[in-house]
Amino acid sequence: MSLISWNCHGIGTPWASQFIKEVIFQKRPDFVFLCEILCKSSVVEKLRTTLNFDGKIVVEASGHSGGLAFLWRSKDTVTLRSYSKNHNDVDITTRESIKYRLTGIYGEPDRSKREETWNLIRHLYNNSNSPWCLIGDMNNTLTQKDKNGGHPYPDRLLSGFQETLTNCNLADLNLQEHQFTWERGVGTHNHIEVRLDRALVNHDSLHLFRDVKLMNLEVSTSDHSPIWLIPTPGQSFAQTKRFRFKNAWLREPMCVQLVKEVWCSLIDSFYDKLTKCSEVLSEWGKEFTGSFKKWINRSKRIIQMLKGRTDNNSLLLRCEEKKKLTETYAQQEVFWGQRFKQLWLREGDQNSRFFHNATKVRRKLNQIERLKGNQGNIVEWGRGLEHTVESYF
Repeated sequence: MSLISWNCHGIGTPWASQFIKEVIFQKRPDFVFLCEILCKSSVVEKLRTTLNFDGKIVVEASGHSGGLAFLWRSKDTVTLRSYSKNHNDVDITTRESIKYRLTGIYGEPDRSKREETWNLIRHLYNNSNSPWCLIGDMNNTLTQKDKNGGHPYPDRLLSGFQETLTNCNLADLNLQEHQFTWERGVGTHNHIEVRLDRALVNHDSLHLFRDVKLMNLEVSTSDHSPIWLIPTPGQSFAQTKRFRFKNAWLREPMCVQLVKEVWCSLIDSFYDKLTKCSEVLSEWGKEFTGSFKKWINRSKRIIQMLKGRTDNNSLLLRCEEKKKLTETYAQQEVFWGQRFKQLWLREGDQNSRFFHNATKVRRKLNQIERLKGNQGNIVEWGRGLEHTVESYF
């Protein structure tokens, strides 16, 4: 999924219209959410046609303020849940049959009405039972670090928004590049920058959104800069895998050390620490769990080389290497035991080629290689199986 969200402060002007066209032609997003469009639906329809989008949802401006627009391409199925002057809420089903919920939010700009935005998010949360992403100009900040210049942000507004996210199990996605999305008084002593635009995800969708970036596009014809939610290079929703902790790592002191280093770092939020831990452990784990055979062969070579030597250094080294070999076998046992997922397999059980083969067989059984078609004929991939599956569902 690729999505651009922008408080454009009117798309009827030539400069705003040209800017959004240029951004969309360059970034080619699947979805676009616009706040404060300040125009009628006919203007959005003209923009949709020009940009070659297939669908739109428009909440027209009320007088000279407000208005929302949501555009999408036909490769995904979009179903409207609800809308108001402050939100668009849709269900999305991708071609890979991945389902999630996407909500565009325009928070109340009046500070005295911020509670209405919090209540809106809580109301939408009560109707949520699927992976969920909220994005837009929320006109809310989470910490004093979200503001640069001017007076400190009122604590009651910070705590109110923080409490809303906590109650709704929502996590704030990190913003890449420049950390502020709205500014006023550029070039003066009264210059103020605030991060008002953001993306939130619920915990059910962390496996979908762990490999996406939220970018600040910075340059804008509005006082808000657009934000761009994109998959990281080489990733897509269909390819995203959940992080899975390997029990075999617990036998390696480096695992504990890596977790401690992340947890004692300057990272603030609990969610960001968890995300960083999963990234560090995943990268380290690729080398660790994929090197059992290499380590076993290395230890065997060293033990074989030292065999017959009677000097103290050789005896000590051989003893150390035998301990390493034993530990590597134990780690490999735990690794394959977890992969096999059988309750009767425990660390004390003997590992053998059977368990390796059984795991590979289970993986193979989870794959569909051929099916019987409607006419009783056998079809395979590349020979009509794709169409048979598609027509069935």
